[in-house]
Amino acid sequence: MTDTLTPVLTANWGDDRAWKLSNYERTGGYKALRTALAMQPDEVVSLVKDSGLRGRGGAGFPTGMKWSFIPKNNPNPTYLVVNADESEPGTCKDIPLMMASPHTLVEGVIISAYAIKAKYAFIYVRGEVLHVIRRVQQAVREAYSAGYAGRNILGTGVDLEIVVHAGAGAYICGEETALLDSLEGRRGQPRLRPPFPAVAGLYASPTVINNVESIASVPCIVANGDTWFSSMGTEKSKGMTIYSLSGHVANPGQFEAPMGITLRQLLDLAGGMRNGGQLKFWTPGGSSTPILTDEHLDIPLDYEGVAAAKSMLGTKALQCFDQTTSVVRAVKRWTEFYKHESCGKCTPCREGTWWLVQILTRMEAGQGQEGDIEKLLDLCDNILGRSFCALADGAVSPIASAIQYFREEFEAAMHTPAWELFPYEKSSLFTKTDAESGATV
Repeated sequence: MTDTLTPVLTANWGDDRAWKLSNYERTGGYKALRTALAMQPDEVVSLVKDSGLRGRGGAGFPTGMKWSFIPKNNPNPTYLVVNADESEPGTCKDIPLMMASPHTLVEGVIISAYAIKAKYAFIYVRGEVLHVIRRVQQAVREAYSAGYAGRNILGTGVDLEIVVHAGAGAYICGEETALLDSLEGRRGQPRLRPPFPAVAGLYASPTVINNVESIASVPCIVANGDTWFSSMGTEKSKGMTIYSLSGHVANPGQFEAPMGITLRQLLDLAGGMRNGGQLKFWTPGGSSTPILTDEHLDIPLDYEGVAAAKSMLGTKALQCFDQTTSVVRAVKRWTEFYKHESCGKCTPCREGTWWLVQILTRMEAGQGQEGDIEKLLDLCDNILGRSFCALADGAVSPIASAIQYFREEFEAAMHTPAWELFPYEKSSLFTKTDAESGATV
């Protein structure tokens, strides 16, 4: 079973001081950059396009195709922006990557910027993770000192300035246009599109915005070729990717495997559910995706397989919950997060998430009223697809799917508190002793 793992991005995570330039170079680091600089920029774009790499930030849009949207005759400069504002509940792949091997990202940034002919690249990192910001900044400094970044890179005449920008701590800035507003010094709020960032993005100039894992995947494609990359994964979802397994799992963590692996296989690798428990429900791509149940254990974890199950692969944040968990409480906690993180720009999201929390709070306490389930579904229907960005869609997705699969729990909320049906101490990942010591089970 362990043969299903394909450590590429994570291959050096266990090495001693893997984040240092000298250790990264020892394992072949920056050789791909030299290869790319010997190619024409358009050849690099074609290589990435032919590899079948799709965006690893959630949407799954073909990376090479996104690069090719940059207009050729625009007089404004072209910018590359890396979205490292990882804030989705349950998502934890980009931050470990930047901590363990920041040069993998930095090399990807330099190659990608060269491909789209950008002379400025911005790495927008979530503001709360100061230790990650410092590590990426140090990696960028090392790259400058070694001649991999800055002016006249490796004597080729190519210039690139890399800026590591600390975000202001808002989940909404993970949305690419809100990120651009924040990067420009304004309040992070999504923009109405069109125009799209490829035409008028950062500073109203052509801009490519990619996720950390997407950019970090570029060096291995340049080094090994598009055929090598596309030999992994499925027909329409190529390559390897990092799956984040968390929750009621015996050994949670990051598992790098070909696209299309199943949750059953990943759970086998992780030692199964904790204490021999039974999987009740799980999220395939973080809390903003419709939940799935144990009947979906064998669906391929690629974009098409998860979509066929009426959910989304998203960020591949596989949060697993066992039979001790209250679905009502889980979706209520997620909805509280989205209510808090709504930027307030559009009414459906600002008002709708507030009302969803009010109803779910009442139901969690066993004080649901007749018609509450229908009201929840009606609110979800009126919010879905009616906001500036996908935050509102993500807020309602777990609610509607939870009612679909566990309607009886919402019906029980009309008369019985969730904590009586599912005592919270049983579903907690912490015991009282663990909480006092700071250790986790």
